[in-house]
Amino acid sequence: MQYFEDEIAGIDGSRAKFVGYCLDNSEEIVPDRVRPSVLVIPGGGYEMTSDREAEPIAMQFLAAGFNAFVLRYSVKPSVFPVALLEAAEAMKRIRDHAAEWHVDADAIAVIGFSAGGHLAANLATSASDDVIAAHGYDPDGVRPNALMLSYPVITSGPLAHRGSFDALLGEKKDDKEALDAVSIEKHIDAKTPPVFVWHTLPDGCVPCENTLMLIDACKKAGVSIEAHLFPEGGHGLALGNAETAWQGVNGIEPCVQVWPKLAIAWMHRTFAK
Repeated sequence: MQYFEDEIAGIDGSRAKFVGYCLDNSEEIVPDRVRPSVLVIPGGGYEMTSDREAEPIAMQFLAAGFNAFVLRYSVKPSVFPVALLEAAEAMKRIRDHAAEWHVDADAIAVIGFSAGGHLAANLATSASDDVIAAHGYDPDGVRPNALMLSYPVITSGPLAHRGSFDALLGEKKDDKEALDAVSIEKHIDAKTPPVFVWHTLPDGCVPCENTLMLIDACKKAGVSIEAHLFPEGGHGLALGNAETAWQGVNGIEPCVQVWPKLAIAWMHRTFAK
């Protein structure tokens, strides 16, 4: 396996961390084999990036035969579109190095958690295509082929996780036009790739209505979506097991522990050749 760490320069001078785990690093294995890949975007309310939603998630997909990458994007005091452009650059690097990293350039998924889910969805939908293009990227060239979301921040409306949008927009946090521009459910269209999403119904931090709005928007736009709503558990569960629990006991929720298997099965179906 090839492991590497790199940096992505933010437009405000910040530095994002880009990490890769690529299974086929030797021409002696299968020289022409390429694999579907996953870009992991952890959550943290646009104020930090969670360790529990980074490498542990990448390892799940790596063990299932996918290449995995993790983006530790810039957060507060960086504001929109710094993190979005870092995500665009991460996708560009994966596709630019597809041959070297044995990546199937047409089978790249992004998975985002909480506010990282908002960032992933912002990249995957056409919500900010104009912003991405204005900074020299081809929006279609950096759009992932599939979108996976875990308890995502979606809406900037009444059911928003307000802290995420306050951190993301900074001085524009009360600007209706700026809020509408990053309210994902308003920007689902034919360019949105297939979606996998899961949420817990009792989530008291990011209301599950965020995911319900996403489901409704995808249905109206004719976008394929597989959704799983679990009856127990709060926010930020990651894998929901001891590996990603905090303080040893918090965040262990048996009913959600099946989600990686569901997501991996969905990936195999989505990228079936």
